[in-house]
Amino acid sequence: MRRPTVRAFRTWAVTTLIIALLGAPAGLLWTEISPKVTYIVVQGQALLAEPEGQGPIGVDGRFALVAVVAGVLCGVGGYLAGGRGNDLPLIFGLAAGGLAASLVAWRLGHQIGLDAFQRAVRRAPDGRTVTGVAQLRATGILVFWPLLAVAVYGVLEVLVKRLPSGDRGERGTGQADEVGGGQLDLQAAPTGRDVDRGER
Repeated sequence: MRRPTVRAFRTWAVTTLIIALLGAPAGLLWTEISPKVTYIVVQGQALLAEPEGQGPIGVDGRFALVAVVAGVLCGVGGYLAGGRGNDLPLIFGLAAGGLAASLVAWRLGHQIGLDAFQRAVRRAPDGRTVTGVAQLRATGILVFWPLLAVAVYGVLEVLVKRLPSGDRGERGTGQADEVGGGQLDLQAAPTGRDVDRGER
């Protein structure tokens, strides 16, 4: 019972780590594609210049887009690379890794340019506008990545199991003796004749 347990833990740990590492490039991408949000400085505080504007909504939307695409790709990649017999460790790894990656992307993306933004706010007089950094307001979006990864993995598992065995690349019966597309007749050689050396 020990070997399956060790194997399952290794599968879970490796899956979680690999996906969690994807959070860094995802955070950089989120920052790069997010729209710029303008703040106005009032008594040393940065307030949204347009609280109902499209900027903050666009920032959340870009994060959701990155999380959805990443979740789908992780689900497909986990299914293709995982092999069979690893379903539960892979599912837990996709969930834990996806959540960790979302948190990394959120925190890293928010930190990019944050020091410069805070310095600009401290030095700016009242009424001055400054450009903010990527900031996620709808934090529920953080679960998109793990949920999509697990869902896609499960859908692929169900679809592939419903396919006929021939469509899954499984070798059917009667194929063991097939060579080059034709069936090998083991009794084709005439009696009294050596197949390799010709007629005796």
